[in-house]
Amino acid sequence: MSGGLQNRSSQLLKYTRLFNNGSVTRLSSSTAAKSSAEVIQREKKVSANNYDPSPVVITRGEGIFMWDVEGKKYYDFVGGFATLNQGHCHPKIIKAMTDQVNKLHHTSRAIFHDSLYELNEFLTKKFDYEKVLNMNTGVEGGESSVKIARKWGYRVKKIPQNQAQVVFAHGNFWGRTIAAISSSTDPTSFDEFGPHVPGYQIVPYDDLGKLEQAFRNPNVCAFMVEPLQGEAGAVVPTLGYLKGVRELCTKYNVLWIDDEVQAGLGRTGKMLAVDYENVKPDLLILGKALSGGVYPISAVLANSEVMDVLTPGTHGSTYGGNALACKVALASLDVIISEGLVENSFKMGEIFRSELSARLDKDKVIQVRGRGLLNAIVLNTKGVSDVYKLNSELKANGMISKPIGSGALRFSPPLIITETQLREGIDIIVNTINNFKN
Repeated sequence: MSGGLQNRSSQLLKYTRLFNNGSVTRLSSSTAAKSSAEVIQREKKVSANNYDPSPVVITRGEGIFMWDVEGKKYYDFVGGFATLNQGHCHPKIIKAMTDQVNKLHHTSRAIFHDSLYELNEFLTKKFDYEKVLNMNTGVEGGESSVKIARKWGYRVKKIPQNQAQVVFAHGNFWGRTIAAISSSTDPTSFDEFGPHVPGYQIVPYDDLGKLEQAFRNPNVCAFMVEPLQGEAGAVVPTLGYLKGVRELCTKYNVLWIDDEVQAGLGRTGKMLAVDYENVKPDLLILGKALSGGVYPISAVLANSEVMDVLTPGTHGSTYGGNALACKVALASLDVIISEGLVENSFKMGEIFRSELSARLDKDKVIQVRGRGLLNAIVLNTKGVSDVYKLNSELKANGMISKPIGSGALRFSPPLIITETQLREGIDIIVNTINNFKN
């Protein structure tokens, strides 16, 4: 080691020890909050009001469990919005992250590093595509796919300039950027954020007839759809819908963009949700669990004839494909495959829906739906008029869940959950809902 580098390393070690011993003034001089109530009050005072979290303050997570600052233990049936397929703090993923962060974490794409090719070789082989575009978040994956599809439309389909149309399904959710909300049918996301992105068209979900009508416009370049709508409340399309989408896209020379950010990587009991119908989209978007819930990473996969419309300068990302993200993603994928999480998701999902459908009060519950471990309970609002009150009672009984609108609860626990843990969670759900008083 050179003298200069050795000296800098010694200084870094010195300052790290001082910081950990409290000898160096930290950026925040405020005292730590002493209760959940204080944390919530202080956070609300200085944070944007764009979320309305359940009033629980988590300080630790392990496996499928979380603990609040008072030490109460909870079953995590939200799973970080389906990012934590591998559970909280999975040791293989944490080790991969810490090993890499001590070696190299970021370079920018102005130069090569020795981790990107490893991840992209694995992804292309596993999912049978030729190219990968590396990004950070799910919404970036969606926006990137729309850009690729538009450019493909002009270059390959010969759509007149600035006339390309992208079709989306009613009830979609893929983020809250301007491009994403322009396709939204949720007034909360859509209203008062205009003008919106032009060239979008909305059709009903799970309606091949309406989709074909839209495709008759020769300027349509792509159809972007979730194979199971997560944020809409685990809405499962009719068997045959995805196969029909593939056939229509082929017939009308339209790119199928498959948004598997939530539904993919084992969440629905298959590696990809489209695997239920054995069909292959033109573009595949992965995110969320690709990170293990540890470090943001997303990816768009396509074959060369589609991906190669991008040339240097036409798209990019400062952090996309950084060394740390690549190693985290490889470890996350390894856990999903080597620990049988896809198979476990399918098995546990069958038990979850079967048990709840049999045991829940029919005056309070209309339907239990989903695939794998992405599920929702659709409530009868005459029997359960306040889903947020019900959600609070689940929290009081030791479970974290997520309300969907005013009439459903969504459940997406980590895929590592055991049958014993799942049945304990089912008991909490059944007892809470069946004993709920309006």
